[in-house]
Amino acid sequence: MQTLATRSAARPATAPPPPGYSRSRARRRLRQLTGLGYAAPTAAVVGLFFLVPLGLVAWMSLHHWPLLGPATFNAPQNYSRIADNTLIGQAAWFTVKYTVVTTVLLFAVSFGLALAVQHSRPGAGLLRTAFLLPTAVGFATASLLFLGLLSNAIGPVNPLLHTLGLISRPIDWITGSPTTALSSTVTLVIWRFAGFNMLILLTGLQAIPTELYEAARIDGANRRQILRRITVPLMRPTIALVLIMMITGSVLAFDQFYILTKGGPDNSTASVVLVIVREAFVRFDLGSAAALSVVVLAVLVLLNVVQLSLLRRRDDR
Repeated sequence: MQTLATRSAARPATAPPPPGYSRSRARRRLRQLTGLGYAAPTAAVVGLFFLVPLGLVAWMSLHHWPLLGPATFNAPQNYSRIADNTLIGQAAWFTVKYTVVTTVLLFAVSFGLALAVQHSRPGAGLLRTAFLLPTAVGFATASLLFLGLLSNAIGPVNPLLHTLGLISRPIDWITGSPTTALSSTVTLVIWRFAGFNMLILLTGLQAIPTELYEAARIDGANRRQILRRITVPLMRPTIALVLIMMITGSVLAFDQFYILTKGGPDNSTASVVLVIVREAFVRFDLGSAAALSVVVLAVLVLLNVVQLSLLRRRDDR
């Protein structure tokens, strides 16, 4: 039989930690704690002002929650009544139409402005500044500005067009018809946001190496071929970012309709968010407004996931 001393001698001795091991581990621990300390304020703000309100909205959507009075559990009535509300259906269809029109026109204008000031030339800096200036105006202020410009009583647009011979009688741009109301709103959005989106697209354009353009010109490629074969493929991540911002902003549109058109004429320009505000603060039904808000959030998440997945598939190819 082996003695206890023999067995102990047969075991391999545990190697001592290398010199400085405990110090390096302490440094890593300190760096981790420092990173958590920097991230803690942001996490607290996100949790307090986003996650907690989001959970409250989801809880409210399961209740009949009047503005004054006790809440009663009524799930899933708030969600089932969304399909029966004709105003919500009309607002959803208008929001889709507005999103498509605004996204297409705004992207075309923004991308055209970015291409126009892409290269350094005399006056390019002045044009960039001029295109970006409307971004400094608050959106509510811009809506009030357009309300005054397009007004039949004090607005200068109708007299100017009449002087130029473009119209024979004044046009009610805001409440005259659904077409003019939509056109006025889209024009406001393009004027306000084209410069901002131009700046983002311009950043992506300037990140493309100039050697690629020079090689394409040497091979005899024209401007259209360079745009289609070089600029657009290399700009795909930037374009995806801009489109996500445009679509999200269009779905959540509220200020321009609340200030400029009030949802008229005859609720023809009532967006989904405007209906949510009416449900909450006109009909005082916070539960119904919360349910519609949850549905809008789910649609936005789905749209963003689809766009990002399509972008990744194209990148993999």
